Amino acid sequence: MDRTKWPAISGLTIGTYLLCRSVPGTFAFDKPLHTSVTVLATCAATLLLLGRILPREIGASQKDQQYDAVPLEDVGIDRSSREPSPIRDDVRYPSSLRKLRIVFLILVVAICARVATLKEIVENPQCAALTWEPLIPLALAIGDYWTVQRRSKRMHAEDYENNLYDDIQGAFVSSPYRYLLTAGVLSLSSLLALAKARSVGSTYICAATLSHTWVVPASQHFGTFLDLIIMYCVGQLLHQYEVQGQRSVALRFVSIGWAALFSAAAMFGVLGTSYLLAGPPDRRRLIGMSSSYVWSLFRFDLLASFTATCTLFSIYHIGIMSASMIAAFVSTTTLATSFTWNNAHPFPPTSTGLGLMAIILAIISFTVYFHVDASDRSHNSKTLRTVPAWLYLILAIILIVHTSLWASHSSTVSYHPIDLLIYDATRHHEAYLNQSSSSTNLEEAVANYEVRYNRPPPPGFNHWYKYATARNSVVIDDFDSIHRDLLPFWSVPPEIIRDRTYQLISNPWHDVAGVSIRGGKAEVSPNVMPTHRWMIDGLVEMIGHFAEFLPDMDLAFNLNDECRVAVPFEDIEPMRKDGAHPRIVEGGAVQNSFSEGRAEQWKTVSEEPSPERVLKEMSWQKTFYEFGSIGCPPKSPARKDRTWNTGELCTTCTNPHSLGAFLANWTLAGDICHQPDLANLHGLYLSPAAFKASHELYPIFSQSKTHGFNDILYPSAWNYLDKARYEPSDTYPDLGWREKNNTLFWRGATSEGVSQGFGSWKGMARQRFVHMTNHLQDLNTSSSSSYTPPQPLLLPIPNQKPRSSSTKHPEVEGIVYSPLLHYQLLPSSLLPSLLPTDLQIVETIARCGGRDCSDQAAEFAPLASPSDFQYHWQYRFLLDLDGAGFSGRFLPFLFSKSLPFKAGVFREWWDDRVTAWLHFVPVDVRGQGLWGTLGYFAGVRGSLASDKAIGEGKDEVDGPGPGRGKRGGLWIDVPSHEVEGEEIAERVRRWAGQVLRKEDMEIYFFRLLLEWGRLTDDARDGIGFSS
Repeated sequence: MDRTKWPAISGLTIGTYLLCRSVPGTFAFDKPLHTSVTVLATCAATLLLLGRILPREIGASQKDQQYDAVPLEDVGIDRSSREPSPIRDDVRYPSSLRKLRIVFLILVVAICARVATLKEIVENPQCAALTWEPLIPLALAIGDYWTVQRRSKRMHAEDYENNLYDDIQGAFVSSPYRYLLTAGVLSLSSLLALAKARSVGSTYICAATLSHTWVVPASQHFGTFLDLIIMYCVGQLLHQYEVQGQRSVALRFVSIGWAALFSAAAMFGVLGTSYLLAGPPDRRRLIGMSSSYVWSLFRFDLLASFTATCTLFSIYHIGIMSASMIAAFVSTTTLATSFTWNNAHPFPPTSTGLGLMAIILAIISFTVYFHVDASDRSHNSKTLRTVPAWLYLILAIILIVHTSLWASHSSTVSYHPIDLLIYDATRHHEAYLNQSSSSTNLEEAVANYEVRYNRPPPPGFNHWYKYATARNSVVIDDFDSIHRDLLPFWSVPPEIIRDRTYQLISNPWHDVAGVSIRGGKAEVSPNVMPTHRWMIDGLVEMIGHFAEFLPDMDLAFNLNDECRVAVPFEDIEPMRKDGAHPRIVEGGAVQNSFSEGRAEQWKTVSEEPSPERVLKEMSWQKTFYEFGSIGCPPKSPARKDRTWNTGELCTTCTNPHSLGAFLANWTLAGDICHQPDLANLHGLYLSPAAFKASHELYPIFSQSKTHGFNDILYPSAWNYLDKARYEPSDTYPDLGWREKNNTLFWRGATSEGVSQGFGSWKGMARQRFVHMTNHLQDLNTSSSSSYTPPQPLLLPIPNQKPRSSSTKHPEVEGIVYSPLLHYQLLPSSLLPSLLPTDLQIVETIARCGGRDCSDQAAEFAPLASPSDFQYHWQYRFLLDLDGAGFSGRFLPFLFSKSLPFKAGVFREWWDDRVTAWLHFVPVDVRGQGLWGTLGYFAGVRGSLASDKAIGEGKDEVDGPGPGRGKRGGLWIDVPSHEVEGEEIAERVRRWAGQVLRKEDMEIYFFRLLLEWGRLTDDARDGIGFSS
């Protein structure tokens, strides 16, 4: 058994490190009960198998651990006046089978209870508090002191040849407080390090009206207590003695294996009972397992079982205390180093100085502990006989890494990121203007088309050019969105495209309507649902303006808001590459007309619906991994990672498209491939209302789509028919910028997705934004009535100036602001007094089922009364949030005198034409930059109540506040950027009048259908327009 000591310790260290690295991105926690049963069963099988390999007799190392009435340090000392000193490794172990059975039963119950607490925590991490797990070594040290060390009578023999250091060392090593102090410092420093390694809180809802607000923190703390019980029971079983004599090594590990097996059986029984009592939807949730989960479970099971087995052997060799110290130190340094490495920028705000101090204390305490342990003569189960040089080298490397990260970290910025983003947006838009309308005549337009797209324009291009120029189209050359949408269809034969179109529109179950163009006229195909007839009629009206120039063909239009076609990356990428090949006909000779007899090539859609179904129904189900991220490369985070911890902002997900807390790249923000956390943050991915989709490249025209979907975008009939119209009146005038209410305004319904009783609404964007701006109490404060984490604002750093200097505002006398800025986490309960918002859900909770209806109604009460759409214009800032699909209100916002804010993942036909930060204000769908962005335009001025509020709300988290007013509160005075906001509002108003008119919708649609007409032509490689 002695040969297993160092492999076990090495396995504990490596396993702990790998678990800390893999747990944040594992799919295994999607089903915590299933995962727990699997891991427990694997551990049981491993230990029972090892029981056949391990020696039946007690090992030599364990013989040395038997109780000895004469401790080694007492040799040669008169013992007539006292009892023998107890030895730490050999006390408190059961001496009868009855006690062993009790310990065994307690272990089984504790494991089952721990699984239950883990399930509660993993399913609601947004309500979690700071864990107490780092305090386990301290708790064990307290227990050791109380039961062993305080009863030990130790004598430190003085040696006159010793120096002062030797005397201090000897006194500390023999002190009964030696383990208490080292473990205490490690535990508290680990707690501090983990507290400073926490990201900004997520906007995922921890509902105040539900019990999770107190059940989850209670489960965390009770789970820590259960961990102590489990460790105690394991220690008892591994170091057990009977009246008849010592039990064999094999039997000790086998007894723990049986405990794990009984626990797994009990949990499996719970699963089986739940399945029998559940209805069909719940049964599908219980037994449904994705391939990602199964594969992740396999890897996690192997790693967890390996780590658990190594931990048991480590406890057997070096005791619970030393094993817990190793696990605590390795996990703390791993998590703290990973966080510090990935967050070297000023955002998220964190106190790197305190974090470094915590790591230094952890390293010192860890080193001192093992030095003391190696010098302790009261027991023989030592980790080390002497502390080796390689351990000092590893600890020195850890210290150097953290010191370097601390030295390179900056907590301040010298300019406001939004100033830079507006400047970059201006340059980007100028470049767009230069290349989008460089053609001044038809010949130049044809030449630019061939250069851009490696093929001649489609037949009829001259008619389109005339149509566009007659309507003063600003955009002539840049229709890259059409090119991107249609590119993969070049690898699909025209006859297959036509067959797939017929399959879609011939069965109303697909929720796809057909428009038939014959002889220059557009008509609605049979079997269109009456509820959506207005939409198809609007499209026919739009097409009617240019139908005479289109070839005969059928079109399939998506009647649902949600996008429909998601081809796997492995399939769509070769199709794109094939479609990008140059298709210029040799000699330049192309036929400037579509093929004859096209009408006969399209199957006639009859009144009798076809029974064939070619789409997969996934309404009310999670879709991110099956249809969302499937369009991403296999090695991308969205394909291989699962961000299950919804309680913290995923900074590795936001960094690629953000500048600090602010969204910097609107296009990249729509790319979900680096954002696995979006699986929990949008209704389309959580539980779409109507989702019938395909992994094959079906030709479906949709009004909007997210990244990874292959629908073909077209201008929405909702906007074309003015379903939401910008139409100010005397009753609802569109006031001038400075006359508007300085408030961020939103009204809407819970239509983003369906929350059918499993709490999906907590992650939907609309509910999260409303919750974030209305339920503004802080998590973990006793006075909380709701739970929203502190929110970041970018504020100037205050400097003090003499009190005698006069100021315009007496409340800020004595304070002058530095040009440097820093992020500060302000208590969300105080933000409404600084930044007015008015975001509310209207009238009733929609698209819900089960208890989610009443839960949302209680959480968002009171709901707002319906108001006229024209009511928006009195507000300076208008927020547009994603619904189930395209936005029907954003285009009217752009035509108004207000400043539009937009947060969402859906993209529409106009996306290339409108530039973020120049024409609208982008906000990350997570919401972490909302308050900072609003503060930039609206200004921040006010006092944060009082010192009491500061203390309770932790106003000065991670840095000093901007200043203090006479009332003792934290004073904030940041001027608004009214000029910049008004310029954006006026600029987009003019720009929308140039490129987002109804005429621009017709021009875009005309060009799209010309391109589609060529794609569906059997002679598509030989036809085109040549000037």
